[in-house]
Amino acid sequence: MDIKEVLDQNFRGAICIVQNGTVLYENVSGFANLADAIPNTPETKFASASAGKVFVAVGILQLIEKGKIRLDDTLGALLDIDLHHIDREVTVEQLLNHTSGVPDYFDETVMDDYEELWTDYPNYKIRHNSDLLPLFINKPMIYPRGERFQYNNSGYVLLALIIEQVTGMYFDRYLKENVFDICSMKDTGYYELDRLPSKCANSYIYCEDTDSFRTNIFSVDVKGTGAGGAFVTVKDIIHFWEGLLTGKLISEKWVKRMLCKQSGDGMDAEEGYYGYGVWVIDHPKGKDLVYFQGCDPGVSFLSEYNPNNNMISVLVSNYGDNVWREMRKIRKHLYE
Repeated sequence: MDIKEVLDQNFRGAICIVQNGTVLYENVSGFANLADAIPNTPETKFASASAGKVFVAVGILQLIEKGKIRLDDTLGALLDIDLHHIDREVTVEQLLNHTSGVPDYFDETVMDDYEELWTDYPNYKIRHNSDLLPLFINKPMIYPRGERFQYNNSGYVLLALIIEQVTGMYFDRYLKENVFDICSMKDTGYYELDRLPSKCANSYIYCEDTDSFRTNIFSVDVKGTGAGGAFVTVKDIIHFWEGLLTGKLISEKWVKRMLCKQSGDGMDAEEGYYGYGVWVIDHPKGKDLVYFQGCDPGVSFLSEYNPNNNMISVLVSNYGDNVWREMRKIRKHLYE
């Protein structure tokens, strides 16, 4: 069966599946600007939510390879800020694999709606990583460092702050020069919602009470941080995977370590385990599958690499459409 007959033809956004450098399937649909009926295109820049954690992980591993920091370096040694109740002995590795226990400004075990964050703290204040500190710096540790895995947004904000402290550059500038430019990701960047460049898609939230859509400009950080928020094109994500897997960004040794199981218990077979900035799923008949993902109001993103058939899939929706359901179909019909 042809994969285009399986995937949801009402999916709004972009899907691309590449194998050995050849495009097997590509489709772009929906509107980047709904009010003016401006369609999404292959060049559209989409918000990607938490998917950006993978870029931060690569940036940190680059600094480790250069001898600037180590996996076992601690927050207390690396950051020149008052950590309050946060354990100063939390390590870089514990931040990378979500075992740090640092207070999470958006703890998904107790909060369902990201918009709740901005009830008392306007989202337009979030333009740098340090702007998020007031949302978690005075809170207690969730659990003792290293005790267990729990997905943690604050941990990647702290990693981005480490990049800034060590390099003397804003993290997004560092990533542009050391990740995006190297991989020819010409359209990827961290943009402010109130001054977006051309070809950026609005992200839309459906409102049942009015049977209409609104944009998410009051629902997410006005500019992305270490926790996520990069704007990407589908082609740029393909370029990223190619650059990562061919050693352009970090050595083969660190790529292997990044893409293998570092934490988590795998109890949810579809979610899997966690590496560094990526999720890892057991494959019953071969090498583990690796993916990174993101979800915000009006945003859904997933990109997966299957080393068994050298296939890369990228799915993104600026209407929050179900990329996970579509990815399950890709696995079922193209992996075996």
